[in-house]
Amino acid sequence: MTRRGAAAAMLGAALAAGAAGAAGAGPPGGEDVLVRGGVANARIRFETARTGHVALLGGSITEMDGYRPMVAEMLRKRFPETAFEFTSAGIASTCSTTGAFRLADDVLAKGPADLLFVEFAVNDDQDAHHTREECVRGMEGIVRHLRRHNPRADVVFVYFVNESMMETYRKRETPLPVAAHEAVAERYGVPSLHLARAVTRRIDAGEFTWKDYGGVHPAPFGNRLAADLVGALLDACWKGPLEPGAAAREHPLPAALDPQNYEGGRFLAVREARLGEGWRIGVPDWAALAGGKRDRFTRLDILEATRPGARLTLEFRGSCVGAYVLAGPDAGIVEASVDGGAARRVDLWHPFSAGLHYPRTVLLADGLAPGRHTLVLTVAAERNAQSQGTAARIMHFAANDGADAGPRR
Repeated sequence: MTRRGAAAAMLGAALAAGAAGAAGAGPPGGEDVLVRGGVANARIRFETARTGHVALLGGSITEMDGYRPMVAEMLRKRFPETAFEFTSAGIASTCSTTGAFRLADDVLAKGPADLLFVEFAVNDDQDAHHTREECVRGMEGIVRHLRRHNPRADVVFVYFVNESMMETYRKRETPLPVAAHEAVAERYGVPSLHLARAVTRRIDAGEFTWKDYGGVHPAPFGNRLAADLVGALLDACWKGPLEPGAAAREHPLPAALDPQNYEGGRFLAVREARLGEGWRIGVPDWAALAGGKRDRFTRLDILEATRPGARLTLEFRGSCVGAYVLAGPDAGIVEASVDGGAARRVDLWHPFSAGLHYPRTVLLADGLAPGRHTLVLTVAAERNAQSQGTAARIMHFAANDGADAGPRR
């Protein structure tokens, strides 16, 4: 047997042992699978209604041909008579903040979700460099928004890994995003899969290498490890036949960890803004712009301004307002004023902007009183010292409001 095959066998045996010991004193499914409130509702839905909407939300690890299709295949095999709809909601580089604001369009618009897998630990760490507060607001917003839409929806957090997070585990500490996401998971009874911790421990034990695993974007071997943790969770939660008359129950919605979480997160169309001179909506002339472009964005109509002084006005409802932007080598600085207040300067440039038109959500104002507000956004004359210009390219505005979340089962 090859080293890779041996490693896979060892991991499979360990997971099986963890699942078998779920009824014992240890954590069900092993120490890297925290069951908490479980995923019983999803099973009841899949077996009794024989339909199911499963969504996977995250960054490039979810977007790639990795653990996501493996999980889909696993569920099809477990429930061969169930008609599944699988929603792929992974977008490279996006963090939990963007995830909270795009949840409505990318997941909930396709119908109430029965089971949602969320993967943002790596991007909250290495892309967004989020504070604990930012991690909590994004992940808590996702859970609360989902369960306002469908109170019976089950959620699973999956923690992938980068080398920096591994070094943190080796110091016997928990990476900041994982610790923040865990606070949300504990509050709402969300199962969590600690792939990051498992990979670190098993690499250090000599079972396989970081190269075998595949790096930040895992190889098939690494993605199989993640899918196997999902399998261990399902084994721990779905033992034996369903009891006669089993019915899904609504999940409780306790008081929020952070009242400023993005549970009312939504995107606003750029056409809702009143544009002053210097702004236009259309497909940018990408061929004339330096920096890499991702195909998913190059055919979109984008709100664009490149000259200082360009101004727009946006009426919105909610406690915060932001913009989902493409920040390239020429990304500028904008000045945001709400309801005539002092302007807040927001730098659109990101360290990854040097070679890529990078998708990110920036908050322009937060902590606002609920209700209607007016944003005035102006392109500043100043720019980041590393930027080549003063451009603003906005795909959507974002707002966090308390409007009704939509369908409820």
